[in-house]
Amino acid sequence: MQTAVILLSLIVFLPSLAALVLALFIPKEKTEVVRLFTLGTTAVVMVLSLWLLLPGGEGAVRFQPLTAEMQNAFTLRWIPTFNIYYTMGTDGISFPLVILTTVLTFLAAWASWSIQKHVKAYSVLFLILETGMLGVFLALDFFLFFLFWEVMLLPMYFLIGVWGGPRREYAAIKFFLYTLVGGVFMVIAILMLYFSSDLRALRTATGVPTAWNQLYLDEEVLRQVQAQGALPLQGAQNSGGSLVLVADYPGAEYEGTKVTLAADPSLKETEIAAQWDRQSKQLSIRVGGNRSTVEALALAEALEASEAGRYFSARLQGARSGSVPLGTSTTVRTPGPLDQPLHTFNMLSLMLLGQHTDVFNYELLGATLQWWAFLLLFIGFAIKVPVVPVHTWLPDAHVEAPTPISMILAGILLKMGGYGIIRICFPICPQAAYDLAWFVCFIGVLSMVYGAFAAMAQKDFKRLVAYSSVSHMGYVILGMGVWSATAATEFTTHYWQLGMNGAMFQMLAHGVSSAGMFFLVGVVYDRVHHRNLDEFGGLFHKMPVYSGISIVIFFAAMGLPGLCGFIGEVFVTLSAWKYSTVLAVISASVVILTAGYILWTVQRVYLGPEYKGPHGEALTPMTLRERAIAAPLVAFAILLGVLPQQTVFNYMSPSVNKVVEDLTAWGKRTGATLPAAQTAQAQQQPEPLAAAPGD
Repeated sequence: MQTAVILLSLIVFLPSLAALVLALFIPKEKTEVVRLFTLGTTAVVMVLSLWLLLPGGEGAVRFQPLTAEMQNAFTLRWIPTFNIYYTMGTDGISFPLVILTTVLTFLAAWASWSIQKHVKAYSVLFLILETGMLGVFLALDFFLFFLFWEVMLLPMYFLIGVWGGPRREYAAIKFFLYTLVGGVFMVIAILMLYFSSDLRALRTATGVPTAWNQLYLDEEVLRQVQAQGALPLQGAQNSGGSLVLVADYPGAEYEGTKVTLAADPSLKETEIAAQWDRQSKQLSIRVGGNRSTVEALALAEALEASEAGRYFSARLQGARSGSVPLGTSTTVRTPGPLDQPLHTFNMLSLMLLGQHTDVFNYELLGATLQWWAFLLLFIGFAIKVPVVPVHTWLPDAHVEAPTPISMILAGILLKMGGYGIIRICFPICPQAAYDLAWFVCFIGVLSMVYGAFAAMAQKDFKRLVAYSSVSHMGYVILGMGVWSATAATEFTTHYWQLGMNGAMFQMLAHGVSSAGMFFLVGVVYDRVHHRNLDEFGGLFHKMPVYSGISIVIFFAAMGLPGLCGFIGEVFVTLSAWKYSTVLAVISASVVILTAGYILWTVQRVYLGPEYKGPHGEALTPMTLRERAIAAPLVAFAILLGVLPQQTVFNYMSPSVNKVVEDLTAWGKRTGATLPAAQTAQAQQQPEPLAAAPGD
């Protein structure tokens, strides 16, 4: 565990440490040194994350493919008074996004050579931003997750507001306000879940895994959970063959209580008398009557395993046969008062509480707390995705942001919304997710259609790419929402797994293609200083290498078979068929709209007889640095399209499928069914011919 703590902590906090060194020790006049130092830091972080991909021996800190469970996870005490812990780990959902983040951040840092003013301040904020992004994907404590989520807000605000275009202040404030509102919704939901959680409920819940170590709780918290219902004993006194146990329990009275205990077979059934002292508020239990010390201790140990153990624990140190002489006392170690709920921010525990207990299901303002928590969290994450109608901050932010920040914004920040939905919303609030699945799917399809039509109407090159992101991220929302594993389909998980895997793959593919498109727009903007699509044309003759790279990246975004954008869109569309034929047809039709605006853009910018805009003499071939940045994006676009199983699904699918299987198991326990219309439709559908990847 120690190695995992060091490695994951370095991946997250090395950029912030480098930002501190940069701020304190490198003069701002040494611009080239600042750039190289920033690039070197992001390169080291990228190498550390890629190190996890390398094969290793037993006990090595590596990410194991084809594994569904959390890996390299740990928990350390941070603010235990408020149940806040430094808990991190990776699985198939978070790890690919960590790799995407470190690679794109490195490429964006390299693309930042175009930044000319306040380079040192820009680099410091850029590195802090990387810490926030990586922390979101690795945190397993909800409080820690939210802290990293908010850390991203200020750096991005200043990176847009200081280094952006003419309307940068407006775009930065709009981004800040939208994200801040989403954060407020999130923190309300987090507090609702925290104060409703109770780890004690997992002890008696049906079907909960008994491997408590897989929840990565603190040892003290785990000991309290395992000693559920025990009272805090003050001590034990053996006198005259009777063992008297004393405990503080101010929350209740046990006057006159008697517990019948079936002790060791060699002893007869014995009554244990419990006496409540009103004045001292102590509970005294006399065990064994006039029995010998050996018999009294045996009864005390049997008491712990009895029905009375829910209220009382007789954990004695050294209390073995003959070890406690008559007339002496022994110290009793107990976890402390457990009459109060054991609240937790631990995400893995909250998932089990949501799926196996009713702690989040009490009524609140006409609906369950779980329903409200899901809605608040979904809005907070949907703003970051973003989806219609909370998308309006994105085009403005992209248009005004400098090129490398647009790469980060489209390639990574938007994925955090999708990650939050699959990691938090669905697993913690399954009942609300099931009830609102139609709403999630509708929002996804609406975003796909609206984003595509809006992209077709744009004349600003960068704004067109921004609206294409709204459309493409709609596939992510739809793929997650197609909850087709219900009683009507005999809880068949194939289609929903197909949708979830497609949504995750779409996030990765869009991260590559969108970052590439924004970079390529920035390459030509740095030369001609405009983005008017009507004034472009003929770039293929002036910049053939640039045009060839652009066509590959734009076709990848279009979803051309053999490139990265195809897999996710097809998987999501196929999965939607089992849930709703109408939604499936609409999502398939959006592919035509996407091809329309992509091909039209290629025709207007790269083809045609000649360039019609200003500064035509500046359209020079790509530099070596620009080619080096674009080459990995082209390579990833091809590799993900040709070898999706080897590059993504082997690492991602087991964890994604486990989310679907856990939610389907919840549906079986609760008898989840589809509405009548969808039930009839689902029963008419044929069984799937093949399982989702990794199934």
